[in-house]
Amino acid sequence: MGYRLDTRLIHAGEARPGKDGAVVLPIYQSANYEFAGESDYNDLKYIRLNNSPNHVALHQKLASLEGAEAALVTASGMAAITTALLASVGHGEHLLAQGCLYGGTHTFLTHDWPDLGRTASFLDLSRPESWAARLTPSTRAIYVETISNPLMQVHDLAQVVQFARQHGLVALIDNTFATPIHYRPLEHGFDLVVHSCTKYLNGHSDIVAGAVVGSSERVRRVVHLLNHLGGSLDPHACFLLHRGLKTLAVRLRHQTATAMEVARFLEQHPAVKKVHYPGLPSSPSHQLAQRQLDGFGAMLSFELLEPERADAWMQATHLPVVAASLGGVESLVTRPATTSHSGLTVDERRAAGIDEGLIRLSVGLEDPQDLTEDFQAAFQLDRQPLSVP
Repeated sequence: MGYRLDTRLIHAGEARPGKDGAVVLPIYQSANYEFAGESDYNDLKYIRLNNSPNHVALHQKLASLEGAEAALVTASGMAAITTALLASVGHGEHLLAQGCLYGGTHTFLTHDWPDLGRTASFLDLSRPESWAARLTPSTRAIYVETISNPLMQVHDLAQVVQFARQHGLVALIDNTFATPIHYRPLEHGFDLVVHSCTKYLNGHSDIVAGAVVGSSERVRRVVHLLNHLGGSLDPHACFLLHRGLKTLAVRLRHQTATAMEVARFLEQHPAVKKVHYPGLPSSPSHQLAQRQLDGFGAMLSFELLEPERADAWMQATHLPVVAASLGGVESLVTRPATTSHSGLTVDERRAAGIDEGLIRLSVGLEDPQDLTEDFQAAFQLDRQPLSVP
């Protein structure tokens, strides 16, 4: 499909004409389908095998957005991450991974990965000269994030790809924070892309889902593993994700613009010690982000001068919901030490640069002035919550 990205969000993977003339793809809430002479088990039509009409439409749309041959949706972002990693690194083999990762991924690699007969080493992505020392004869892949969680760091992704090519490694990347709107990793040489579709791709905080995107051969390996592990996405969740994807561009561009306004406000506030947002010129990632990305994203985090007041500040806000996750239409605030990175020890968080009082903000679709006014009032910590008319 030769259309531009915004158009592909709407039309890629759509059946035309639709079933019985329906403009919107129906929900095929059927666990199984009539046998049609399939010769391969993985081709049988069955929900667990991720090939219902709702799955297929999503796979085609996601592949189109990332410029890929194939895509796969999964029951959660962690299902996408774990199966992509397990399909790329075999028993007795070794993985290189970015040092500061989403907490669930870090915990999987430090606690579960060894039990599965695999090893991992963590890299300081700001020091490419140190990476080669971490290689072993059994190293098979390297895994990074486009924008790191929760410090919003952007590293030299071209160097990651070059390093992978030099050493025959599979290059995997979590593109959840950037989405295909701001970065399309396969165009830059990555082999597999994973997403937590729970976040921006769906955008409405009402499902949990994941995706793996890449070449037909690499995605096929992940499909076969996922089929056995059973992490398939229900057709109704497929329907909601399919619907959410169509508004991704307009949502994320608005959220990104608002995030920039909020980041500037926070950076200038006397109660704030530091803001982590690649769109700010003060960010160590700013120049790299400008060069590599088509936008800075809608996630930021910040540290207060008095970190012990982080919880009180979050509770004093009115518009954001104090909740984990991100990427929805509503703004969300959370303290990673108690949510996304609670699986790490205090020492592990400290080593990753995650302050105990760090606040992570997922910027929603509210008016930016309403958000900054709400945050300003919260810094005073003495106001009564206002009602939204």
